[in-house]
Amino acid sequence: MKAARADGQRCDTCPVNGQASFDLQFAWGAAGRSGTGTGADVVVVVDVFSFCTCVEVAAGRGATVVPWAANHRFAAEWADRHGAVLAAADRAADRPSLSPCSLTELAPGTQLVLPSPNEALASQRAASTAALVFAGCLRNAGAVAAAAASVATGPILVVAAGERWPDGALRPALEDLAGAGSILARLPGSLSPEAAAAVAVSRDAGVAASLVRCESAQELVERGFSDDVECALDAESSETVPVIRHPDRHFTAF
Repeated sequence: MKAARADGQRCDTCPVNGQASFDLQFAWGAAGRSGTGTGADVVVVVDVFSFCTCVEVAAGRGATVVPWAANHRFAAEWADRHGAVLAAADRAADRPSLSPCSLTELAPGTQLVLPSPNEALASQRAASTAALVFAGCLRNAGAVAAAAASVATGPILVVAAGERWPDGALRPALEDLAGAGSILARLPGSLSPEAAAAVAVSRDAGVAASLVRCESAQELVERGFSDDVECALDAESSETVPVIRHPDRHFTAF
């Protein structure tokens, strides 16, 4: 519905019209995007310290990645039935998991089931309506932006996955905001105010140093996963572009 001006005429540029008039849009978390109302046929999901970096590493090894947001027991049953490798539900260094470093030796052709309630859900919801869903991170920001720009026929939506507080509420994460902004900065078109804010964060001169010290990074360091932090923050080190092509439900290299 168009906004009305004081003279009673409809205003196509009023802020209350929402994001539909912008070429480049930004949202937070799985609930921030089902595609409804955005007009986006291309969606980029961004998670820097775990899911999307894992997907990028795995796809770079020639693996297929099945994002899994449902019960882990069902994931085990599905993986067993399809001859897939089930990643651990938590981060681990000694077996495939949400640790990017744990996936660097995957055999080409592996089908990897990657459980992650937040990020997998965001990917699945996006894939339910969007033609293409890309997995973006700092490592492949430039490559993902180039791929998205090459296929988009309408607005592009970039979703920062964020983290979760203990009560399950969304916790916006600096690393995902910066990753989203890094991708948006490389895309042509008009930016929504939210997208412009993400771009501004990514271009801040101190953001790289801040990401090493941010809450998510420090939590990983304290748990003994400093190598994962280093891997995830290795900006522009990869040309791998993982994508889900509707109606598929798995990531493969673009």
